[in-house]
Amino acid sequence: MRRSRIADYAQRHDAALRHLWPLGERIVSRLAASRARAANGFVKRPPLIGIGLLALSLLTACTTDSPGLSKPSSERLPSESAPPSPPIQTASRTPEPSASASSEPYTQEATLLAVGDIMVHMPQLPAYYNKAGDRYDLRPWFSQVRPILQTGDWVVGNLETPIAGKDLKYTGYPRFNAPDELAAAIRYSGIELVSTANNHTLDRGVPGVTRTLAAVRKAGLIPFGSSASATDQRRLVIEERNGIRMGFLSYTYGTNGIPIPSGRAYAVNLIDPDTIKKDIAKLRQADADVVTVSLHFGVEYQRMPNQEQTKLVKELIRSGADIILGSHPHVVQPYDMIEISAAESRDGKARTGIVIYSLGNFISNQTGSWKDVGLIFGVRMTKTTHPNGVSEIQWNEITTEPTWVHIIEKQKKRHYTVIPLRSELKQRSFAELTAQDYAKMKTMLKGLDQHLQRLQAS
Repeated sequence: MRRSRIADYAQRHDAALRHLWPLGERIVSRLAASRARAANGFVKRPPLIGIGLLALSLLTACTTDSPGLSKPSSERLPSESAPPSPPIQTASRTPEPSASASSEPYTQEATLLAVGDIMVHMPQLPAYYNKAGDRYDLRPWFSQVRPILQTGDWVVGNLETPIAGKDLKYTGYPRFNAPDELAAAIRYSGIELVSTANNHTLDRGVPGVTRTLAAVRKAGLIPFGSSASATDQRRLVIEERNGIRMGFLSYTYGTNGIPIPSGRAYAVNLIDPDTIKKDIAKLRQADADVVTVSLHFGVEYQRMPNQEQTKLVKELIRSGADIILGSHPHVVQPYDMIEISAAESRDGKARTGIVIYSLGNFISNQTGSWKDVGLIFGVRMTKTTHPNGVSEIQWNEITTEPTWVHIIEKQKKRHYTVIPLRSELKQRSFAELTAQDYAKMKTMLKGLDQHLQRLQAS
């Protein structure tokens, strides 16, 4: 019977390879990136703040939802909105037998990278408009962080603007609407998933939600947090990387007073602890190894989380969330490790969760008082599968790469570049930076590094 299962797997595996052959270049690229991380401890860039972390996490069954070597996903085709197919067994969950497979644990590693608020104020656009082609090219914003983001296995950002079409007029604050080219630039940067539940989700109403989802999916991005229909809302976003299945959820505190129309509650996910707990349970039932929840919460421009934030985070980790990614304050707030005892945990097992209370602004026109500083937040994890088929997740390392939005005016137009502070201070390769810029960057980096540790110190 064991040989039969192996043969069955091999047949499915070969079929998957034939089906995925057109994606060969992408597969090779991802494997090369994985090898680079393995050879260098994480990625080829200046050392980041590393903390050895040990977490007790969920036990999982040996199933998944798609074979093959590309990045399997419940949203393999971004245009699809139907719930994912039932999971099927693959090699990533039940490794192909080897000389030691029957007696040695099998380990797999992957890294989550997350960035904060992606915003478009009107001064950001003129320098990037091509009149002849009637198009924008916003990719230069991300040229300096792209090499870092491309090393992540899951890369997530908070899309805090509708992308609803030129006919609905491009505007900045207080009700945003950005060009379609923004979605292509985000995908170019290395970001693959976008949280779309925030206080600006309804800036162009429900039609804006539908158009935004269509635009990001067309660009190859995977949205979560808003939906085009009740059916779309029921989709489970589970992305598999290196045999580790991560589920994604997103919720916002509100929509700036814009009411959600009757019968359209699916348009955007609002923060409701009971609903979030049920959604976490659904991802667990679908064999997610890790559950990541994006929360748009807190108070704008406050650099420390408030009691409401800390209480909600602990409640969700107690109920099965593993990683919490915060946004909304537009400034970076510290990260923390949340220890939950077996007595507190909903499933009776001790667990450790990770939260970054606010990732700050990734790209925007906001400046001063830490509003032009953001963060690339990384969590490297290992999945260990034991000979009996039981698996567990451990946190290996947390990494932080603070970023700064460099703005320079040329011919009365503003030009923007997101600068990775730690990397650029070591490499000093971006020609537009001055000695004064580097001095400012050094001060900002020192301040951010200290700030990020404030909750660890307490």
